[in-house]
Amino acid sequence: MLSTRPGRVRPARLTDLAALGDLSRWSHASGEERSRAVRSLGLPVAASQMSVFSLFRMPLGALQGHDPLYVYEEEGRLVGLARVETNDPRDEWTIVELDAVDQDAREQGSAAGDVRYRLVQHLLRDGGKRGCARFHVACADEGGNVELFMQHGFARYGEELILHRPGGRDWPPVPRDTELSRLRIRPIVPADALDLGRLYALVTPSPVARLEGYRLTDWERGADHARIPRSSLTPILRFADTEAFVEHCPPSDGPDRASELAAFLQVGVSKTEQPHYLRVITRPEHDASALIRYGLAVIGARSGEATRRASDENPRRGVIATVRTYESPLERRLEEQGFQRVAQVSLLMKETLVRVADPALLPATTR
Repeated sequence: MLSTRPGRVRPARLTDLAALGDLSRWSHASGEERSRAVRSLGLPVAASQMSVFSLFRMPLGALQGHDPLYVYEEEGRLVGLARVETNDPRDEWTIVELDAVDQDAREQGSAAGDVRYRLVQHLLRDGGKRGCARFHVACADEGGNVELFMQHGFARYGEELILHRPGGRDWPPVPRDTELSRLRIRPIVPADALDLGRLYALVTPSPVARLEGYRLTDWERGADHARIPRSSLTPILRFADTEAFVEHCPPSDGPDRASELAAFLQVGVSKTEQPHYLRVITRPEHDASALIRYGLAVIGARSGEATRRASDENPRRGVIATVRTYESPLERRLEEQGFQRVAQVSLLMKETLVRVADPALLPATTR
Protein backbone atom coordinates (compact mmCIF):
# COMPACT_ATOMS: atom_id res chain seq x y z
CA MET A 1 0.00 0.00 0.00
CA LEU A 2 1.63 3.23 -1.21
CA SER A 3 0.42 6.36 0.55
CA THR A 4 0.42 9.79 -1.12
CA ARG A 5 -0.42 11.74 2.03
CA PRO A 6 1.88 14.71 2.67
CA GLY A 7 2.30 14.04 6.39
CA ARG A 8 5.04 12.19 8.23
CA VAL A 9 5.47 9.90 11.23
CA ARG A 10 7.88 11.02 13.93
CA PRO A 11 8.56 10.37 17.63
CA ALA A 12 6.43 12.42 20.02
CA ARG A 13 7.93 15.37 21.87
CA LEU A 14 7.12 16.87 25.26
CA THR A 15 5.56 19.83 23.47
CA ASP A 16 3.03 17.42 21.88
CA LEU A 17 1.44 16.29 25.15
CA ALA A 18 -1.51 18.70 25.13
CA ALA A 19 -2.37 17.87 21.52
CA LEU A 20 -2.00 14.14 22.20
CA GLY A 21 -4.44 14.37 25.11
CA ASP A 22 -7.04 16.02 22.88
CA LEU A 23 -6.43 13.48 20.12
CA SER A 24 -6.89 10.55 22.49
CA ARG A 25 -10.05 12.06 23.96
CA TRP A 26 -11.58 12.69 20.53
CA SER A 27 -10.76 9.16 19.41
CA HIS A 28 -12.57 7.58 22.34
CA ALA A 29 -15.52 9.94 22.61
CA SER A 30 -19.04 8.87 21.71
CA GLY A 31 -22.32 10.42 20.66
CA GLU A 32 -22.40 14.12 19.82
CA GLU A 33 -18.88 14.68 21.18
CA ARG A 34 -17.53 12.38 18.47
CA SER A 35 -18.14 14.89 15.71
CA ARG A 36 -15.12 13.95 13.61
CA ALA A 37 -14.30 10.90 11.52
CA VAL A 38 -12.03 8.94 13.84
CA ARG A 39 -10.49 5.51 14.23
CA SER A 40 -9.22 3.77 17.36
CA LEU A 41 -8.59 0.22 18.58
CA GLY A 42 -12.17 0.19 19.86
CA LEU A 43 -11.38 -1.38 23.24
CA PRO A 44 -14.39 -1.36 25.52
CA VAL A 45 -16.59 1.68 25.26
CA ALA A 46 -19.81 0.03 26.44
CA ALA A 47 -19.73 2.25 29.53
CA SER A 48 -18.04 5.60 30.03
CA GLN A 49 -15.95 4.40 32.97
CA MET A 50 -14.54 1.62 30.76
CA SER A 51 -13.23 3.79 27.92
CA VAL A 52 -9.71 3.19 26.68
CA PHE A 53 -8.78 6.77 27.48
CA SER A 54 -9.63 6.01 31.12
CA LEU A 55 -8.04 2.56 31.16
CA PHE A 56 -4.83 3.10 29.26
CA ARG A 57 -3.95 6.78 29.35
CA MET A 58 -0.50 7.10 30.75
CA PRO A 59 0.43 9.78 33.31
CA LEU A 60 3.65 11.57 32.41
CA GLY A 61 5.41 10.11 35.45
CA ALA A 62 4.57 6.56 34.32
CA LEU A 63 5.74 7.04 30.73
CA GLN A 64 8.98 5.10 30.68
CA GLY A 65 11.84 6.21 28.47
CA HIS A 66 11.89 2.99 26.45
CA ASP A 67 8.14 3.13 25.59
CA PRO A 68 7.85 4.40 22.01
CA LEU A 69 5.25 7.08 21.26
CA TYR A 70 4.73 8.07 17.63
CA VAL A 71 2.65 10.82 16.07
CA TYR A 72 1.50 11.57 12.55
CA GLU A 73 1.97 15.22 11.70
CA GLU A 74 0.20 16.77 8.73
CA GLU A 75 0.10 20.46 7.82
CA GLY A 76 1.37 21.39 11.25
CA ARG A 77 -1.30 19.41 13.14
CA LEU A 78 -1.20 16.04 14.89
CA VAL A 79 -3.80 13.75 13.34
CA GLY A 80 -2.49 10.34 14.45
CA LEU A 81 -1.08 8.68 17.56
CA ALA A 82 0.50 5.27 18.20
CA ARG A 83 1.57 4.35 21.73
CA VAL A 84 3.54 1.22 22.56
CA GLU A 85 4.39 -0.48 25.85
CA THR A 86 7.57 -2.54 25.95
CA ASN A 87 8.33 -5.68 27.94
CA ASP A 88 12.11 -5.83 28.20
CA PRO A 89 12.59 -9.36 29.62
CA ARG A 90 10.75 -10.86 26.64
CA ASP A 91 11.59 -8.25 23.98
CA GLU A 92 7.89 -7.74 23.20
CA TRP A 93 5.91 -4.65 22.24
CA THR A 94 2.22 -4.10 22.92
CA ILE A 95 0.34 -1.53 20.84
CA VAL A 96 -1.80 0.15 23.46
CA GLU A 97 -3.30 2.97 21.45
CA LEU A 98 -3.66 3.64 17.72
CA ASP A 99 -5.77 6.71 16.97
CA ALA A 100 -6.38 8.87 13.94
CA VAL A 101 -8.68 11.85 13.37
CA ASP A 102 -9.61 13.29 9.99
CA GLN A 103 -9.17 17.02 9.61
CA ASP A 104 -12.13 16.98 7.23
CA ALA A 105 -15.03 14.88 8.48
CA ARG A 106 -16.37 14.68 4.92
CA GLU A 107 -13.62 12.18 4.14
CA GLN A 108 -15.58 9.63 6.20
CA GLY A 109 -12.58 8.01 7.83
CA SER A 110 -10.61 7.16 4.67
CA ALA A 111 -7.79 9.49 5.67
CA ALA A 112 -7.79 8.13 9.23
CA GLY A 113 -7.27 4.62 7.87
CA ASP A 114 -4.32 5.79 5.80
CA VAL A 115 -2.77 7.57 8.78
CA ARG A 116 -3.05 4.48 10.96
CA TYR A 117 -1.51 2.34 8.22
CA ARG A 118 1.51 4.64 8.13
CA LEU A 119 1.81 4.59 11.93
CA VAL A 120 1.77 0.78 12.11
CA GLN A 121 4.25 0.54 9.25
CA HIS A 122 6.64 2.89 11.03
CA LEU A 123 6.45 1.27 14.47
CA LEU A 124 7.02 -2.21 12.99
CA ARG A 125 10.10 -0.95 11.18
CA ASP A 126 11.39 0.81 14.30
CA GLY A 127 10.64 -2.22 16.48
CA GLY A 128 12.57 -4.47 14.13
CA LYS A 129 15.60 -2.21 14.44
CA ARG A 130 15.34 -2.37 18.25
CA GLY A 131 15.24 -6.16 18.31
CA CYS A 132 11.54 -6.65 19.13
CA ALA A 133 10.65 -10.35 18.96
CA ARG A 134 6.84 -10.06 19.06
CA PHE A 135 4.26 -7.34 18.50
CA HIS A 136 0.93 -7.70 20.32
CA VAL A 137 -2.35 -5.83 19.94
CA ALA A 138 -5.93 -6.29 21.13
CA CYS A 139 -8.75 -4.56 19.28
CA ALA A 140 -12.47 -4.63 18.59
CA ASP A 141 -13.45 -6.21 15.28
CA GLU A 142 -14.74 -2.94 13.86
CA GLY A 143 -13.53 0.06 11.89
CA GLY A 144 -11.14 -2.07 9.85
CA ASN A 145 -8.97 -2.83 12.89
CA VAL A 146 -8.37 -6.53 12.27
CA GLU A 147 -7.89 -6.03 8.52
CA LEU A 148 -5.34 -3.27 9.15
CA PHE A 149 -3.11 -5.46 11.29
CA MET A 150 -3.47 -8.53 9.08
CA GLN A 151 -2.22 -6.42 6.16
CA HIS A 152 0.96 -5.97 8.18
CA GLY A 153 1.43 -9.69 8.84
CA PHE A 154 -0.34 -10.03 12.20
CA ALA A 155 -2.13 -13.30 12.94
CA ARG A 156 -5.40 -13.38 14.89
CA TYR A 157 -4.98 -16.16 17.46
CA GLY A 158 -7.80 -15.68 19.94
CA GLU A 159 -10.67 -13.65 21.33
CA GLU A 160 -11.35 -12.41 24.85
CA LEU A 161 -14.46 -11.43 26.72
CA ILE A 162 -14.03 -8.37 28.93
CA LEU A 163 -16.20 -8.34 32.04
CA HIS A 164 -16.74 -5.53 34.52
CA ARG A 165 -17.93 -5.62 38.13
CA PRO A 166 -19.23 -2.11 38.96
CA GLY A 167 -17.97 -0.26 41.99
CA GLY A 168 -20.11 0.32 45.04
CA ARG A 169 -20.76 -3.37 45.69
CA ASP A 170 -19.82 -5.20 48.86
CA TRP A 171 -16.58 -7.16 48.93
CA PRO A 172 -16.37 -10.76 50.22
CA PRO A 173 -14.60 -11.08 53.58
CA VAL A 174 -10.98 -12.25 53.56
CA PRO A 175 -10.91 -15.89 54.75
CA ARG A 176 -8.91 -16.83 57.83
CA ASP A 177 -5.78 -18.93 57.47
CA THR A 178 -7.60 -22.09 58.49
CA GLU A 179 -10.26 -21.45 55.85
CA LEU A 180 -7.60 -20.79 53.20
CA SER A 181 -5.95 -24.08 54.09
CA ARG A 182 -9.26 -25.85 53.66
CA LEU A 183 -9.77 -24.15 50.29
CA ARG A 184 -6.18 -25.11 49.29
CA ILE A 185 -5.38 -21.51 48.23
CA ARG A 186 -1.95 -19.96 48.77
CA PRO A 187 0.39 -17.34 47.21
CA ILE A 188 2.59 -18.56 44.39
CA VAL A 189 6.32 -19.15 44.82
CA PRO A 190 9.09 -19.54 42.19
CA ALA A 191 9.00 -23.32 42.69
CA ASP A 192 5.49 -23.32 41.17
CA ALA A 193 6.87 -22.37 37.76
CA LEU A 194 6.79 -25.88 36.31
CA ASP A 195 3.29 -26.61 37.60
CA LEU A 196 2.05 -23.23 36.31
CA GLY A 197 3.45 -24.02 32.89
CA ARG A 198 1.66 -27.38 32.92
CA LEU A 199 -1.63 -25.77 33.98
CA TYR A 200 -1.34 -23.17 31.22
CA ALA A 201 -0.55 -25.86 28.61
CA LEU A 202 -3.53 -27.93 29.78
CA VAL A 203 -5.97 -25.01 29.38
CA THR A 204 -4.50 -23.34 26.29
CA PRO A 205 -4.77 -24.75 22.75
CA SER A 206 -1.34 -25.74 21.49
CA PRO A 207 -1.25 -23.23 18.57
CA VAL A 208 -1.90 -20.38 21.02
CA ALA A 209 0.66 -21.70 23.49
CA ARG A 210 3.23 -21.93 20.70
CA LEU A 211 2.62 -18.33 19.64
CA GLU A 212 2.75 -16.86 23.15
CA GLY A 213 5.87 -18.88 23.86
CA TYR A 214 6.07 -18.67 27.65
CA ARG A 215 9.20 -20.20 29.11
CA LEU A 216 9.94 -21.59 32.55
CA THR A 217 11.81 -18.41 33.45
CA ASP A 218 8.70 -16.37 32.62
CA TRP A 219 6.62 -18.31 35.14
CA GLU A 220 9.40 -17.97 37.71
CA ARG A 221 9.22 -14.19 37.29
CA GLY A 222 5.49 -14.47 37.83
CA ALA A 223 6.25 -15.05 41.50
CA ASP A 224 7.86 -11.59 41.50
CA HIS A 225 4.65 -10.03 40.16
CA ALA A 226 5.50 -10.05 36.47
CA ARG A 227 2.60 -9.38 34.14
CA ILE A 228 1.99 -12.81 32.71
CA PRO A 229 -0.14 -14.45 31.51
CA ARG A 230 -0.93 -11.79 28.93
CA SER A 231 -4.43 -10.46 28.30
CA SER A 232 -5.97 -7.59 26.35
CA LEU A 233 -5.91 -5.42 29.51
CA THR A 234 -2.42 -6.32 30.77
CA PRO A 235 -1.08 -2.77 30.13
CA ILE A 236 -3.09 -1.34 33.05
CA LEU A 237 -1.09 -3.52 35.46
CA ARG A 238 1.67 -0.94 35.17
CA PHE A 239 -0.55 1.16 37.45
CA ALA A 240 -1.36 -1.63 39.91
CA ASP A 241 0.13 -3.69 42.72
CA THR A 242 -0.06 -7.29 41.50
CA GLU A 243 -0.29 -10.51 43.45
CA ALA A 244 -0.77 -14.10 42.32
CA PHE A 245 -2.22 -17.19 44.01
CA VAL A 246 -2.78 -20.84 43.19
CA GLU A 247 -5.42 -23.38 44.18
CA HIS A 248 -4.58 -27.07 44.47
CA CYS A 249 -6.76 -29.92 43.29
CA PRO A 250 -8.98 -31.42 46.02
CA PRO A 251 -7.76 -34.58 47.80
CA SER A 252 -10.84 -36.41 46.54
CA ASP A 253 -9.26 -36.44 43.08
CA GLY A 254 -6.58 -38.80 44.39
CA PRO A 255 -3.23 -38.44 46.17
CA ASP A 256 -1.35 -37.84 42.92
CA ARG A 257 -3.67 -35.09 41.71
CA ALA A 258 -3.82 -33.36 45.12
CA SER A 259 -0.31 -31.99 44.56
CA GLU A 260 -1.23 -30.53 41.15
CA LEU A 261 -2.65 -27.05 40.52
CA ALA A 262 -6.34 -26.66 39.79
CA ALA A 263 -6.35 -22.90 39.13
CA PHE A 264 -4.24 -19.74 39.03
CA LEU A 265 -5.34 -16.26 40.15
CA GLN A 266 -3.76 -12.90 39.37
CA VAL A 267 -5.07 -9.69 40.93
CA GLY A 268 -4.05 -6.09 40.33
CA VAL A 269 -5.00 -3.47 42.90
CA SER A 270 -5.15 -0.14 41.09
CA LYS A 271 -3.01 2.73 42.35
CA THR A 272 -4.69 5.31 40.09
CA GLU A 273 -8.17 5.89 38.69
CA GLN A 274 -8.20 2.70 36.61
CA PRO A 275 -10.34 -0.27 37.69
CA HIS A 276 -8.84 -3.18 39.59
CA TYR A 277 -7.89 -6.30 37.64
CA LEU A 278 -8.60 -10.02 38.02
CA ARG A 279 -7.45 -12.94 35.85
CA VAL A 280 -8.14 -16.64 36.41
CA ILE A 281 -6.82 -19.74 34.65
CA THR A 282 -8.51 -22.95 35.71
CA ARG A 283 -8.84 -26.56 34.66
CA PRO A 284 -11.98 -27.06 32.55
CA GLU A 285 -13.56 -29.42 35.09
CA HIS A 286 -12.76 -27.26 38.13
CA ASP A 287 -15.17 -24.76 39.74
CA ALA A 288 -13.11 -21.63 40.44
CA SER A 289 -15.87 -19.76 42.32
CA ALA A 290 -14.03 -19.88 45.66
CA LEU A 291 -10.83 -18.56 44.06
CA ILE A 292 -12.73 -15.70 42.37
CA ARG A 293 -14.35 -14.72 45.67
CA TYR A 294 -10.93 -14.78 47.32
CA GLY A 295 -9.54 -12.51 44.59
CA LEU A 296 -12.34 -10.00 45.18
CA ALA A 297 -11.71 -10.18 48.94
CA VAL A 298 -8.00 -9.45 48.41
CA ILE A 299 -8.79 -6.45 46.19
CA GLY A 300 -11.25 -5.06 48.71
CA ALA A 301 -8.82 -5.48 51.60
CA ARG A 302 -5.70 -4.19 49.79
CA SER A 303 -7.49 -1.14 48.40
CA GLY A 304 -9.25 -0.28 51.67
CA GLU A 305 -12.58 -0.27 49.85
CA ALA A 306 -13.99 -3.11 51.92
CA THR A 307 -14.42 -0.68 54.84
CA ARG A 308 -15.63 2.24 52.73
CA ARG A 309 -19.32 3.07 52.51
CA ALA A 310 -20.99 3.49 49.14
CA SER A 311 -21.99 7.01 50.21
CA ASP A 312 -18.38 8.11 50.74
CA GLU A 313 -17.13 10.98 48.57
CA ASN A 314 -14.32 8.82 47.19
CA PRO A 315 -16.15 6.38 44.89
CA ARG A 316 -15.20 2.76 44.71
CA ARG A 317 -13.48 1.53 41.57
CA GLY A 318 -14.86 -1.48 39.79
CA VAL A 319 -13.03 -4.65 38.79
CA ILE A 320 -12.33 -5.86 35.27
CA ALA A 321 -11.62 -9.44 34.23
CA THR A 322 -10.81 -11.12 30.94
CA VAL A 323 -11.79 -14.60 29.80
CA ARG A 324 -10.66 -16.13 26.54
CA THR A 325 -13.37 -17.82 24.54
CA TYR A 326 -11.69 -21.23 24.83
CA GLU A 327 -11.78 -20.90 28.65
CA SER A 328 -15.60 -21.01 28.76
CA PRO A 329 -17.60 -21.51 31.03
CA LEU A 330 -15.31 -19.50 33.32
CA GLU A 331 -17.21 -16.33 32.40
CA ARG A 332 -20.32 -17.79 34.04
CA ARG A 333 -18.51 -18.16 37.36
CA LEU A 334 -17.52 -14.48 37.12
CA GLU A 335 -21.08 -13.43 36.27
CA GLU A 336 -22.25 -15.24 39.40
CA GLN A 337 -19.98 -12.86 41.36
CA GLY A 338 -21.52 -9.72 39.84
CA PHE A 339 -19.48 -9.28 36.65
CA GLN A 340 -21.15 -8.12 33.43
CA ARG A 341 -19.95 -8.53 29.86
CA VAL A 342 -18.94 -5.24 28.29
CA ALA A 343 -16.96 -6.18 25.16
CA GLN A 344 -15.34 -8.89 23.08
CA VAL A 345 -11.96 -8.18 21.49
CA SER A 346 -9.59 -9.95 19.10
CA LEU A 347 -5.99 -10.79 19.99
CA LEU A 348 -3.37 -10.46 17.25
CA MET A 349 0.36 -10.99 17.19
CA LYS A 350 3.22 -10.56 14.73
CA GLU A 351 6.34 -12.61 15.36
CA THR A 352 9.67 -11.48 13.96
CA LEU A 353 11.65 -14.52 15.13
CA VAL A 354 12.61 -17.18 12.61
CA ARG A 355 11.80 -20.63 13.93
CA VAL A 356 14.43 -23.26 13.08
CA ALA A 357 13.81 -26.97 13.52
CA ASP A 358 15.99 -28.69 16.07
CA PRO A 359 18.65 -31.01 14.61
CA ALA A 360 17.47 -34.59 14.53
CA LEU A 361 18.65 -37.96 13.21
CA LEU A 362 16.78 -39.21 10.16
CA PRO A 363 16.50 -42.80 8.96
CA ALA A 364 19.05 -43.68 6.29
CA THR A 365 17.68 -44.59 2.88
CA THR A 366 19.12 -46.00 -0.29
CA ARG A 367 18.33 -44.76 -3.77
